[in-house]
Amino acid sequence: MDTQIIKIMSREIKIHKFEDNTHWSVHVIDSYGKEHHLGYWQHLENHDLIYAKASHIWENEVEPKEDLLGNAIKECIQSDIDRGVEPSLD
Repeated sequence: MDTQIIKIMSREIKIHKFEDNTHWSVHVIDSYGKEHHLGYWQHLENHDLIYAKASHIWENEVEPKEDLLGNAIKECIQSDIDRGVEPSLD
């Protein structure tokens, strides 16, 4: 796999192409770690367009909402582990 990574602060642009593919896959990672797929590009000659799309995503970032249910489940599992009880989601 051929990969290029451009990192700006905690943000990234990932450009990769798997062996024998004819198109590049372009992903943007925002500062919260959310990955956005910009699509498949046959030619990467227009870097300005990729940067413009990445900048648009970065300028409109929204802090993700806290996953209250997921956090509660994790805490219950950790509590079971700390007490020496086999965690069960049943």
